[in-house]
Amino acid sequence: MFYSYSFFILFFSGMVVYVLKYKHFLLMLLSLEVMVLSIYMMMFFYFFQFQSEEFINMIYLAMSVCEGALGLTLLVVLIRTHGMDMILMFDNLW
Repeated sequence: MFYSYSFFILFFSGMVVYVLKYKHFLLMLLSLEVMVLSIYMMMFFYFFQFQSEEFINMIYLAMSVCEGALGLTLLVVLIRTHGMDMILMFDNLW
């Protein structure tokens, strides 16, 4: 049962970093991936404990990989067009 609390702490620490480090796009993506990974591990242990459907984990993992690839694509486009990943420096975004 201790592992579930550690994943909640990991999730909320990722959320705190996401809220506080909104200047750099790469740090925002990394904190989102930490949150996704903690949710995946919570789902994995939940389905392992109750011996229910594990196929949903594969669907969730596929969706999180697509989300990560989309985020990296946006980061590359942002750096190629503007030369940096600082979000607050763009007038058209805020």
